[in-house]
Amino acid sequence: MPKVLEQLQPMLEAAMVRGVFALPQPARRLIAGRPIRLDDQELALDAQLLLKLQQLGGRDGLAAATPEIAREGMRRAAKITSADPVPGVVVADRRIPAAAGELRARLYRSREVTGPGPLLVFYHGGGWVIGDLDTHDDLCRFLAKHAGIRVLSVDYRLAPEFPFPAALDDCIAAYRYALDNADELGTDRASIAVGGDSAGGNLAASVALHATRSGLTKPVFQLLIYPAADATTRRRSRELFGTGFLLTDRDMDWFMDHYVPEMDARPDPRLSVLRADDLSGLPAAYVVTAGFDPLRDEGEAYAQRLADSGVAVISRRFPDLIHGFANLRTVGDRFEEALFEIVGTLRAGLELQRT
Repeated sequence: MPKVLEQLQPMLEAAMVRGVFALPQPARRLIAGRPIRLDDQELALDAQLLLKLQQLGGRDGLAAATPEIAREGMRRAAKITSADPVPGVVVADRRIPAAAGELRARLYRSREVTGPGPLLVFYHGGGWVIGDLDTHDDLCRFLAKHAGIRVLSVDYRLAPEFPFPAALDDCIAAYRYALDNADELGTDRASIAVGGDSAGGNLAASVALHATRSGLTKPVFQLLIYPAADATTRRRSRELFGTGFLLTDRDMDWFMDHYVPEMDARPDPRLSVLRADDLSGLPAAYVVTAGFDPLRDEGEAYAQRLADSGVAVISRRFPDLIHGFANLRTVGDRFEEALFEIVGTLRAGLELQRT
């Protein structure tokens, strides 16, 4: 019986969350509290309400006593925020050969996409320690459906069992796999993009840098959703938003200590892409940041460095949102609105690269 209750718990919590978000706006505002304004920004009611529910549930941040507990916490959160799968998406499991063994992956395709077209190799977020194919399943389905593309989601090795640069090695191997199997994946070598959120955005940027400098066919485009870009510097946004906005200052230290415990390795441009000597020649990029995110300033600094290096870049801050909003679209309308804008820009960016 306890096991049954344990399995039912996420479903009950999900029903509670949906019920709260379905309340009239005045009731939601009453629960969330007075509007939060910081750094000339006002936090969206949907984001504030979610943070209030998290607080009432006794949760603060993503870190935990052990990596496995944190991983289970993220899987549980994904179940709580889950909804019916995005309709009209075909999903197939894949296995990607890599030096350390096969990697699990999933290929997503909108039913409307029948001919060859762009492919996005996607790397999930989670601080290089948590997250998997399931926690980012909804996001990948949404990208495939509404951007009208194929998405190959990659389940790379996680720290601390596999510290830096294991995750990056796997992500490079997955990108090579996409290049070598482009026809079978429904694309061509000149139509393959890379993308990811948070740590996955960092990995996507690093794969793009590696491909460009190593002579591989470089990605046609980069989708970098609130990416980590510099493990060496504490910027102002980390001081402003390091507590109470889902991703905390403590989380960031916890993730980094597991992924790159050696301090002298953290300036490595394979991790701190912002510190790379030369960013010229990289693929066009769409860099998304959130206003109430500790990672905001380093993501925007990376976008600026790309622009200064002659790379075509769109830098878009959603000033009213928090880190992780791309995984929350099923919870609140504001999250989904932002995600629709992201897929629209992604689709336009890919089309421009084909002309």
